[in-house]
Amino acid sequence: MRAKKNLIIVLLTLGLLGGLIFSSITQLTTAAYADTNAAPTKQFGVTYWDPARAFSGYTLYSPLGCDDVWLIDMQGRIVQHWKMSAKSGPYGKLLPNGNLLYQCLASEEQKKAADAPTLSGQGGVIREVDWNNNLVWEYVDPFMHHDFCRLKNGNTMVLKYYAVPSEFMDKIEGGIPETEHDNKIWADQFDEVTPEGKVVWSWKSHEHMDPKEWPICPLDTRAEWNHGNTCYVMDNGDILTSFRNLHKICIIDKKTGDIKWEYGGLGVLAHQHDPHPVPPNGNFLIFDNGQHRALNEVNYSRLIELNPKNKEIEWEYRAPVNMDFFSAACSNAQRLPNGNTLICETMKGRIFEVTPKGEIVWEFINPHFGVVGPFGSVNWVFRAYRYGPDFEGFKGKTLDPEKFQYWNVLYGTDAFN
Repeated sequence: MRAKKNLIIVLLTLGLLGGLIFSSITQLTTAAYADTNAAPTKQFGVTYWDPARAFSGYTLYSPLGCDDVWLIDMQGRIVQHWKMSAKSGPYGKLLPNGNLLYQCLASEEQKKAADAPTLSGQGGVIREVDWNNNLVWEYVDPFMHHDFCRLKNGNTMVLKYYAVPSEFMDKIEGGIPETEHDNKIWADQFDEVTPEGKVVWSWKSHEHMDPKEWPICPLDTRAEWNHGNTCYVMDNGDILTSFRNLHKICIIDKKTGDIKWEYGGLGVLAHQHDPHPVPPNGNFLIFDNGQHRALNEVNYSRLIELNPKNKEIEWEYRAPVNMDFFSAACSNAQRLPNGNTLICETMKGRIFEVTPKGEIVWEFINPHFGVVGPFGSVNWVFRAYRYGPDFEGFKGKTLDPEKFQYWNVLYGTDAFN
């Protein structure tokens, strides 16, 4: 009995000491962040919010490896939820009518029947659903990947893989020798698809790009030539895209198929994502990931605003300590109406908002985990978007966290306090 009593005393003492140590560590951690703009106080959910300087609205995101799309308020409370028909491909976005357009993964049976490859950024099924998750439109092509764009005429531009002709493979330069995918090199194709599923316009890389001028990054495999990750259709119909493996972004002339403008290359960009024009000047906002960044000892991410006319960088965001902001893959950014910028740092599951001076005024860490291929269970988010309270798609919709009180008990603001 005495031995048991002594054991209890020892355990209580250790517990007390552990609590004191944990309390000290917590105080040190809080103090360490006291002079920063982020000032995170918990591991997940909203870690910091400056209501006076952040752009108020609702943030949409879909965790990779999961089959959910979430809409949260500034406090991190869930106000809307859609269940996908399959695990998330890249991401989803809201249309002006409030419908959700998203891409999810094609089934293994669909991929096998089409003889589609298993490569990064895979999607295969694009679905449009209404606010109540009722199916409005669906398009299936197991070769689709990364991005898509709903056009003003109701058609949808999609990005997909195709295998370049065998006689063209040897012309493609760069990459690690003998690393083709099943003796094939996959390239990028854009298809414009009608609501009825008919392809009315198509563009293939090898028909318009000189392989000698577009070499693969020397540290990448030769499984893919371009690795396109962006499908942004501009107001004039031209396509602004990003070829990750080539460290370049470019504009495809919709009428001729020619590359009419390009920027980047090894040492200029590094496996970038999501170039798109931003108001009021039409500059291009680019998430420059930094993987395989040339002429640098360490990899780091940055966000740049590029003037497409003179190709000068007019604004840049990077962390005070470069390596504190880094996502080797995916990611995006969005310029907000108040001039701030929303940033999605995929591989940390981190979505945050910065001022033009680079001050963090809102930060959210995704609490949802999903299994993503060889990476295991991760809380990655491919892209995120903020919608203001006056967004036309919210008219007549209920955005009430009480409707999702049980979800918010698990994943809302209070769950991580």
